[in-house]
Amino acid sequence: MGANNSSKTPVCDENEEVNFNHFEILRAIGKGSFGKVCIVQKNDTKKMYAMKYMNKQKCVERNEVRNVFKELQIMQGLEHPFLVNLWYSFQDEEDMFMVVDLLLGGDLRYHLQQNVRFTEASVKLYICELALALDYLQSKSIIHRDIKPDNVLLDEQGHVHITDFNIATLVSKGTKITTVAGTKPYMAPEMFYPRGQICYSFGVDWWSLGVTAYELLRGRRPFHIHSSTAATDIVHVFHTATVTYPPAWSEEIVSLLHKLLDRNPEERFSCLEHIQDFPYLSDVNWDAALQKRLSPQFIPTKGRLNCDPTFELEEMILESKPLHKKKKRLAKKVKDTGKSNTTLNGNLQKHLDSVERDFIVFNREKSQHDHNDNQESLTVVQTKEEDDDGKNNNLSML
Repeated sequence: MGANNSSKTPVCDENEEVNFNHFEILRAIGKGSFGKVCIVQKNDTKKMYAMKYMNKQKCVERNEVRNVFKELQIMQGLEHPFLVNLWYSFQDEEDMFMVVDLLLGGDLRYHLQQNVRFTEASVKLYICELALALDYLQSKSIIHRDIKPDNVLLDEQGHVHITDFNIATLVSKGTKITTVAGTKPYMAPEMFYPRGQICYSFGVDWWSLGVTAYELLRGRRPFHIHSSTAATDIVHVFHTATVTYPPAWSEEIVSLLHKLLDRNPEERFSCLEHIQDFPYLSDVNWDAALQKRLSPQFIPTKGRLNCDPTFELEEMILESKPLHKKKKRLAKKVKDTGKSNTTLNGNLQKHLDSVERDFIVFNREKSQHDHNDNQESLTVVQTKEEDDDGKNNNLSML
């Protein structure tokens, strides 16, 4: 994607909020349910990130603002080696922006579409790493609700990272969720109970993990369920279908998948302890896994983008307001009063004003810097107190 054409590189003032002008736009790499994604470089640190941007007006018109805000609220409280972590969030007149870890290895759906068949050893490590991520989310009272190959990204070394928290939900301790959300082929049976009987918790993410692991190994899912399949038909599938396992698969991986794909949520593996205690995974060094010291067998091709190249063409040719022309467009809009927001209908403008007012600004870099400063201040205070204690002790001895 075309880079910013500014002759001067904006420098980030320590007290200034991070904004769009602090990044160089490099190229488009994807699009999700709520927006598009491009690779950016922060001008002052030269660090590379993925930037997700969502048009405010479209979000209002599609009633998606609440989900965007909830995703921001959830992500700013998370940081884990196997998640795609949020670094910055900010807005301008047109868009809301989320700047996150850049993972260049592509998502698992892309690799499945490239006819990659993952080995059992590869999938075993993925299960371990994803289990650690789900355990962390569980500790934060978060159900992701959309674990699937599309939402698992690989880094350049081949480690997995969960992304896309736009339908994640917070669950109070001891309570169950009753609202239905997810992608049908990966949703647990208890999410298809009759209306009024739907009641589920963290176990739905572990079911999705089982479906994903099976698909990676076999190239297709364990149940013939599609996004267009009616809920009543899905219930019938769960009551009648038998999951088949190729004879070439080891008994150990089959046993583990059996436990993840147990249709009874009370019997299903649904926490890290269940996974760690399973004999198949008794040889795993979990500390090494958490520190990414276990080497993945599948390593994405380096030196290329592991994504569909048509995203770049769509952004440059089909997009009516391409991101790389934003600065010129907004500058022109300021001069051209005929294109001001007064042309919008009152109700829409009211909602857009609400979005601007309630948007959650976030800067992980600044938060980490402030935390380090606080720790240093605390150390200085503690040292001074220790010195004072020493002086007092000396006085009392005289």
